[in-house]
Amino acid sequence: MSKRNSQQAKTAARERLRVERERQAKRDKVKRQVIVACSIVGVLAIAGGISYAVVQGNKPSYWEEAKNDKLVKPANSTGTNGTTVVMGKSTAKKTLVMYEDPRCPVCAQFEQTVGTTVKKDFDAGKFKIQFVGASFLDGNLGGEGSKNGLSALGAALNVSPEAFQEYKTAMYSTKWHPAEDGPDKFKDDAYLIKIAQTVPELKDNKAFQNAVKKGTYDKWALVMSEKFNKDGVTGTPTLKMDGKTLTGSDGKSAPMTVADFTTALDAALKA
Repeated sequence: MSKRNSQQAKTAARERLRVERERQAKRDKVKRQVIVACSIVGVLAIAGGISYAVVQGNKPSYWEEAKNDKLVKPANSTGTNGTTVVMGKSTAKKTLVMYEDPRCPVCAQFEQTVGTTVKKDFDAGKFKIQFVGASFLDGNLGGEGSKNGLSALGAALNVSPEAFQEYKTAMYSTKWHPAEDGPDKFKDDAYLIKIAQTVPELKDNKAFQNAVKKGTYDKWALVMSEKFNKDGVTGTPTLKMDGKTLTGSDGKSAPMTVADFTTALDAALKA
């Protein structure tokens, strides 16, 4: 091979190498641009995800928003905010104030054990009953069943005092009341409506059902809970008459047997 041909071959080879290097450089540049672009998109996506999470985390819950709802007071309630719920014969001279939380397992136990006696004495006109509802167990246990159950009780009260009392009794029954360590069943409107089907005045009552589904008395439930808090009661059930707490034989807890309730009630009625 002549020197000329050899030189031409080398030049051609160098040219091919140069072209190949330029192509590779372009490919590398494009690759870097794609990586950078993807990285930017990824960062933006992460930032967007974080921002969304922060926004969602700071977004008021349903019940926080319900504080701004228009207050609808149930029929058969009195007082500025409709939180005075008193039932009974006008001839009854004294009032038994009952502080209860719908999810309270001890309230359910009280109702199942002493409820029949309370109703018998109430029907006999020995006393009126004032109901004060609480929802603190939602905070203690997590969930919203206390507030939702209290709202449903407001819907029942709007129908009649009798419907309210029967519905409350059904909610506390062994069949329907949720276990303390079980699922928060009262948060489910359908479950609350199912319980109401056992109460004659509420069975297939569309006005009641719509009020439960629409949360008509959600704001009322929150205001009622505030009343409970302002009264300084620390647990449920709590029973009071003339400002004094009725207790069982231990002198501390609510009377949880018929005998203890009767003893405490008789003393309070005579005072």
